[in-house]
Amino acid sequence: MAISDIKRYAHLTDTDVEALSAELAGIRRAVTASLGAADAAYIRRTIAFQRLLDVAARLTIYSSRSLAGQLLGATALGVAKSVENMEIGHNISHGQWDWMNDPEIHSRNWEWDMAGPSSQWRYSHNYRHHVFSNVVGMDDDLGYGVLRVTRDQPWKPEHLLQPVRNLLLAATFEWGIALHDLHAEQDRIGTVAEKSAPLRALIGKTVRQTSKDYLLFPALSGRRWRRTLAANLTANLLRNLWAYVVIFCGHFPDGAEKFTRAELENETPAEWYLRQMLGAANFRAGPVLAFLSGNLCYQIEHHLFPDLPSNRYARISTQIRALCEKYDLPYTTGSLARQYLLTLRTIHKLALPDRFLRATSNDAPETASEQKVRAIHETLGTGGQTPHRRHRTRKAKRRVPHGV
Repeated sequence: MAISDIKRYAHLTDTDVEALSAELAGIRRAVTASLGAADAAYIRRTIAFQRLLDVAARLTIYSSRSLAGQLLGATALGVAKSVENMEIGHNISHGQWDWMNDPEIHSRNWEWDMAGPSSQWRYSHNYRHHVFSNVVGMDDDLGYGVLRVTRDQPWKPEHLLQPVRNLLLAATFEWGIALHDLHAEQDRIGTVAEKSAPLRALIGKTVRQTSKDYLLFPALSGRRWRRTLAANLTANLLRNLWAYVVIFCGHFPDGAEKFTRAELENETPAEWYLRQMLGAANFRAGPVLAFLSGNLCYQIEHHLFPDLPSNRYARISTQIRALCEKYDLPYTTGSLARQYLLTLRTIHKLALPDRFLRATSNDAPETASEQKVRAIHETLGTGGQTPHRRHRTRKAKRRVPHGV
């Protein structure tokens, strides 16, 4: 089952957790104090690049006489939309660039190139997801209400359709997120009359968005409106698929742990830091892949410091790795393909009732628990000392990691 005692699971004392928190707070202070012209130039350069790529892609689509050229233009447009969605819109909406005091590049003002309003996403994502990340029953992003990703979510017959739902969610990801954010926004509103306001806002945004992509640009293309319409559909599909893969690889592979509501009781800021470290997963990426993913290949660092500029995550990641080694904590990462295949395994496996699954609820690879760690202690006869600590003190060759 999900973790209900994070310190026991992580084999850390109160002193350890507070010391880890102090070191993480030190990283935050150092980065915040060093923000300056180079960081501001980075985001402005990124916005300029994205806009130029968008224009170049649309000109290529319009002017190409060959199918290959049209496919190239549609792919380039998909890349431009992905950069706008993740490296620009997502990160600006997190407030990563609010320190610049630039009205255009500010979380309150930026409206991204997506179906749903960014204002509704900010509440659903910045608050519901990041504050309560991976807490079952609190974080609505755990399966987005349509997928079962932990055995702590009771199985229902409708979950048999989970593989098909997963494919549909991937292809229509921006629309799924828009509806997800709408429901979160309506949940926090008291009266029935007030609940209509978010719906009107969503309808207004989707009308503007679809009109731009599927009416305005095709109309501007004159007799070539069909190729423009097809290219826009293709670009949006590519952006949806890529955003889906990146987000799912950061939250649902093995090692991205889940937590019960009991963990929130009297949770300290230090324990919140620890929950973020254990509840997220990275994937390995070079500079280009990191940029195209909005630097969300560093999902652990993003969950620790969601409002620090994304261009700093690569350097921060070396410090976080060192802290994980120092405190003998897992640093969950792997290739993009591996993380996605693990995610797919979980989605397809949990479509079935628990009685068809081999692992128990405490040692399932997709969701561990402190009971699992206790069982390992009893098996190895560690006398209460975790296998991680034994590895560190006795230099054992074989390590028993979290998430086995």
